[in-house]
Amino acid sequence: MSTLTSETSESKPSPSPQASLGAGPSLDIRPSGIAAAWMLARREWTRFFRQKNRVVSAVVQPLLFWLMFGAGMRGSFSWTTSGQEGFFEYFLPGTIGLIVLFTAIFATISVIEDRREGFMQGVLVSPVGRWPVLVGKVVGGGGIAWAQAVLFLGLVLLFGMASPGINTVYALVLLAVMSITLCSVGMIVAWPMTSTQGFHAVMMLFLMPMWLLSGAFFPIPAISNATSIGQSILHWIMRCNPLSYSMVELRRLLYPEVTLADNVWGPSSMITWTVSLLFMVGSLVLAGWLMRGSRRADLV
Repeated sequence: MSTLTSETSESKPSPSPQASLGAGPSLDIRPSGIAAAWMLARREWTRFFRQKNRVVSAVVQPLLFWLMFGAGMRGSFSWTTSGQEGFFEYFLPGTIGLIVLFTAIFATISVIEDRREGFMQGVLVSPVGRWPVLVGKVVGGGGIAWAQAVLFLGLVLLFGMASPGINTVYALVLLAVMSITLCSVGMIVAWPMTSTQGFHAVMMLFLMPMWLLSGAFFPIPAISNATSIGQSILHWIMRCNPLSYSMVELRRLLYPEVTLADNVWGPSSMITWTVSLLFMVGSLVLAGWLMRGSRRADLV
């Protein structure tokens, strides 16, 4: 019996160096999650710059809104104690927020297209897991949104619509937080969707009203000035909108010398930064949980 075992063991071919190299678990070479996330983020950048219409529309369209609405509604309301700042200055942070929102929408809608073309299924069955998909999409789309917002902000500073300073650095950080947040919200909306038409419907129903009710287009009235139930309801709806806090802080950073009027609601900087960061973390966690729990969307 021992002779048979010895002969059997001798008859087995010795493993090749290549097989031995991949046998040990410590030497098992697989794509890391960071590399996969970076690949997806770089893919978003490459796709964006190859589509020239996206580059132009994401900046030109909000710029046209700012110029047209600013010219048409100049002097329509006063939102500072001095009364010297008009709608051009007020709508400027809202325009930057609109640039970030549009870019986040265009970046996350590609999830539906990638699933339809089979690319997303190939990524999901890879051994890297699901978090690189979320990180890659958020970092890629958020980086594009941040770069476009910074470009527009640079033009604003160049033409003297705002004064540069240390607050500009804080504004860049806040824009990064807003970019990550809105891209995460876009992932939450886009991941369960099976068609781009449904995504656009939800975008018009949810994302655009979230921007409009963030104080980007008109000031949030103070609760003390509410003269009707409708104004009180509007105040609390806008106050419960997490994006409102980012808009208030961005406006404060661009115009630090401006003091809000008594009839305009404006929380402190500590509250605005806290809510903005919590909104970013909550959106990322919810997007990650949705991607882990949704199996139906993987098979579409």
